[in-house]
Amino acid sequence: MKTNTIAAIATAMSSSGIGIVRISGEEAFPIIDKVFKTKGKKEKKLSKEPSHTIHYGYICDGEEVIDEVLVMMMKGPKSYTAEDTIEIDCHGGVLVTKKILETVLKHGARPAEPGEFTKRAFLNGRLDLSQAEAVIDVIHAKNDYALKSSVSQLEGAVSKRIRGMREKILYEIAFLESALDDPEHISLEGYPEKLSEVMKPLKEELESLIKSADNGRVLSEGIETVILGKPNAGKSSLLNVLVGEERAIVTDIAGTTRDTLKEQIRLEDLSLRVVDTAGIRNTGDVVEKIGVEKARSAAKEADLIIYVVDGSCPLDENDKEIIEFIKDRKAVVLLNKTDLEAVVTEEELKSRTGHKVISISARERLGIEDLEREIKSMFYQGEIDFNDQVYITNVRHKNALLEALKSLSMVEESIENGVPEDFYSIDLMDAYEGLGTILGESVEEDLVNEIFSKFCMGK
Repeated sequence: MKTNTIAAIATAMSSSGIGIVRISGEEAFPIIDKVFKTKGKKEKKLSKEPSHTIHYGYICDGEEVIDEVLVMMMKGPKSYTAEDTIEIDCHGGVLVTKKILETVLKHGARPAEPGEFTKRAFLNGRLDLSQAEAVIDVIHAKNDYALKSSVSQLEGAVSKRIRGMREKILYEIAFLESALDDPEHISLEGYPEKLSEVMKPLKEELESLIKSADNGRVLSEGIETVILGKPNAGKSSLLNVLVGEERAIVTDIAGTTRDTLKEQIRLEDLSLRVVDTAGIRNTGDVVEKIGVEKARSAAKEADLIIYVVDGSCPLDENDKEIIEFIKDRKAVVLLNKTDLEAVVTEEELKSRTGHKVISISARERLGIEDLEREIKSMFYQGEIDFNDQVYITNVRHKNALLEALKSLSMVEESIENGVPEDFYSIDLMDAYEGLGTILGESVEEDLVNEIFSKFCMGK
């Protein structure tokens, strides 16, 4: 018979100070009793000890001592999974953690699937689905903003907003159903106008959350940034400065970069996915021409374009092409090579591009802090307040919000067209259930399995 008690290594499989083996399920305490021994002859049954206590001893397989450990025991429902849970803190070697896990499995547990601990927390009602998804966002957070946003969602910021909207929608559904069932005692006279007034703030709140999704994606995934410029303008030098190492080949020969070069970097609280591209110019070189087309393609998909201008050379037709391209896009212009004699000025560039111009010297590493501040101000006006502002960082959540907004818009349309009141409840229920999928209500098992399969083992 397949056991319902799971176990996994909850820390990275590498040499480290400590390792943690986690056990969860109804057999967690009986299993630890079989493998845990205290120092000396006196036996100690951890299943008899108080919850949320830590015990020193050894993990043994029969008479073989595997490691000296600390064991933390948590009785459900006051644990991460809301089940009886054991965490074994051992030394952090790969071999020792594997041997402890093998011993635990030998005595009655089964290997946990990816994300199964958090899945159990969801199924046992300790977390809703949006909070459970925030767990993996916390683990994968690449910058301070992403971490704060994920923690805010883990604490229930998204859930609170969604539950509030669902309560208002449910009230209207209940009123409609009651009035339709008992028209003698509950009148619907003037109700369409009242419902219309309820719809307006609900739609505004949905639109606000949907609008936040672009910033939310930037928070969680980073700013997709493309560096454009003529050959030899200093694009690769800039990338090397941002990355902090010689990642791109830099020479005085124009056209050195033939392909796109991607790097994930962090600037203060920001995360950027930077793409260095081939220099934009008309060329007969077949390979370089492919690189230029890749540069143009990457720039079309970018959140931000950094246009690097060689201040020691006059602007030409290639610059004009880039200037025209970035006119209606989020861009910052860098006047590079300020350590050389300038023939292009900040004023000229600002006038021609309509964007902020920053003077830098990639070679001397000057002006980079100004660039960081400008990017931060472009994407985040002021400091982000995660106590009040909720950012939607999950594509699944955004799609559910869009569907709910569509349903509420259909309610408004029905009111305007004088459709009978019993049609309202159909679209109201669609909106109610659509929002419920964000919390994990009315979701299919396949979707739940897909979500948690993306988690790391042991979480």
